[in-house]
Amino acid sequence: MTAHFGELLTAMVTPFREDREVNYEQVRKMARYLVDNGSDGLVVLGTTGEVPTLDRKEKLKILQTAVDEVGESAKIVAGTGSYNTAASIELTEEAEKIGVDGIMLVTPYYNKPPQEGLYRHFSMIAEHTSLPVMVYNVPGRTSRNIEVKTLKRLSKVENIRAVKEASGDINQISEICRVVGDDFYVYSGDDKVTLPLLAVGGHGVVSVAAHLVGNKIKKMIQTYKQGDVNRAAELNQKLLPVFSGMFLTTNPIPVKTALNMQGKNVGPVRPPLINMNESEREVLEDILTKQKLL
Repeated sequence: MTAHFGELLTAMVTPFREDREVNYEQVRKMARYLVDNGSDGLVVLGTTGEVPTLDRKEKLKILQTAVDEVGESAKIVAGTGSYNTAASIELTEEAEKIGVDGIMLVTPYYNKPPQEGLYRHFSMIAEHTSLPVMVYNVPGRTSRNIEVKTLKRLSKVENIRAVKEASGDINQISEICRVVGDDFYVYSGDDKVTLPLLAVGGHGVVSVAAHLVGNKIKKMIQTYKQGDVNRAAELNQKLLPVFSGMFLTTNPIPVKTALNMQGKNVGPVRPPLINMNESEREVLEDILTKQKLL
């Protein structure tokens, strides 16, 4: 089983045409671009990929396209989790047949299962795949936090090997790093928290901003791991405006807007998301201009 998925994973956007149908050619181009610009792997069908708006056929074709394009040179992690355990198992099995390298399972949202329910949900899905599993803790979106004691139990499941931690709670992240084994990898789910997470024992990041500054994020991570903490802090400080800009409004609205500004033609977002308003666009454009990304 693969020890980890790399240090920098990008949660890839799903490109749409102007009619909001999936633009599979741009899926291919975006996957290649990200891997050529710092990403060790891609998380496909995540929140940034607008997965709640995709149907089953679209999901599988997007996964197949990404695997075909970059599967030999990068790790492809498929977001197959939902609030439906049985449906998550089914999609996980189909993703494995396509040839992805791992799966990511978001905390069940809306139905708010108790901690024992979370444990059983994740472990049941893990039992139905031979792939390594990344659990995704994002209480701001799901209204459920995976508690440290639950994650410690999950880390003992043979193929649950990582967590994407987006709680924003550095104390919780520190405690997770303390209680899990060396063969369990803790990733930041928020670009701004990547460097603090590394400092308390984390491994890397599942990034949104890597669509724009992937090589720079990769350099920051490697600089820190090479022991040059001060230089890593300087690099992080320079990146902070971009990190903040990606959340001027709901993700992935800003990152898709930024990519379109750069001419990468990822198209609009799908409802119920909406495009950025003019004042938000002006702020984003100013950030990108100052960072020499336009």
